[in-house]
Amino acid sequence: MQKRVFISPKKYIQGAGILSTIGEEVAKIGSKALVLSDENVWNITGETTEKSLKDANIDFHYEAFSGESSNNEIERLSNVGKENSSDVVIGVGGGKTIDTAKAVSDSIGVPVIIAPTTASTDAPTSALSVIYSDEGVFEGYKFYDKNPDLVLVDSKVIVGAPILLFASGMGDAMATLVESRASRKRNSVTMAGGKATLAAEAIAEKAEQTLFEQGPAAYKAAKEGLVTPQVEAVIEANTLLSGLGFENGGIAAAHAVHNGFTALSGDIHHLTHGEKVAYGILTQLVLEGYPEEEILRYADFFKAIELPTTLADLHLKDVAYEDLLKIGELATAEGETSHNMNPELTPEQIADAIIAVNAITTS
Repeated sequence: MQKRVFISPKKYIQGAGILSTIGEEVAKIGSKALVLSDENVWNITGETTEKSLKDANIDFHYEAFSGESSNNEIERLSNVGKENSSDVVIGVGGGKTIDTAKAVSDSIGVPVIIAPTTASTDAPTSALSVIYSDEGVFEGYKFYDKNPDLVLVDSKVIVGAPILLFASGMGDAMATLVESRASRKRNSVTMAGGKATLAAEAIAEKAEQTLFEQGPAAYKAAKEGLVTPQVEAVIEANTLLSGLGFENGGIAAAHAVHNGFTALSGDIHHLTHGEKVAYGILTQLVLEGYPEEEILRYADFFKAIELPTTLADLHLKDVAYEDLLKIGELATAEGETSHNMNPELTPEQIADAIIAVNAITTS
């Protein structure tokens, strides 16, 4: 039996200054919160979050996140939640903090509230976490029975983050239609657990349209710390549209190539998720046989917002072919999302496509 599935968070709120209302939103869900955030983010958001929680009479325990969404960190924080009898988990921060908060809430069986401080990934709305080793090597996905209970996005906080993270979110979001389109061609099963819906297709198309039309102007405004209509549109595209689109529409080779990049050590390890996904998009377009003109349309967009389009940008200018094969091996491993597009892809094809992108973007 074929089934179409669409899943989403219960509630999504976005706006400048909206973090100051988190207490009243938490009060609708629980009364004893475990708040997870890394120390740098907490220095920026802690005062506002604490005041809002206290004003709403929410009992809470803050615990610093270590920086990796690893099984060890999830277990440690789950134990903290149990010790404090937490009835709601709040994740304040970037993608790995968010993924860890979702995993902890699932482990201890309580609701989760996500307050992203960047628009750098589409993690906030999804019912899954990306799991890494303690050293930051991709290990796999962890799936949950439900999406977050609330996603609270403060636009002013978002534009206060480094501009690279805003751009990275656009790189990640730009994969939404590219990957869902490839996944639909094979009628693959989505992360939601069924076939793609028309709603997912429409959302993915709107995400890409918004990025191409509003992305460059939003990037310039966010660089100045400004919240404009273009910025609000791109925050929504990066977070809500991309989140719903990838989960319900399908993932393919772009994210698999990103995961493959984690097989390498060196400076590439310090690039953001979205930076690596951007190059993964170009690699997937090569693998699908798109004409150079279409590939350059995406590459030119990435250049406009200063995302990687060449091997030099990835700190891989002198990379050995053997290392590219390691990327290909991980990107085509059993269970990888590249199989949604083409289960017969080989490590050599991935390696060749990575090189081909560089030839197209530097010619």
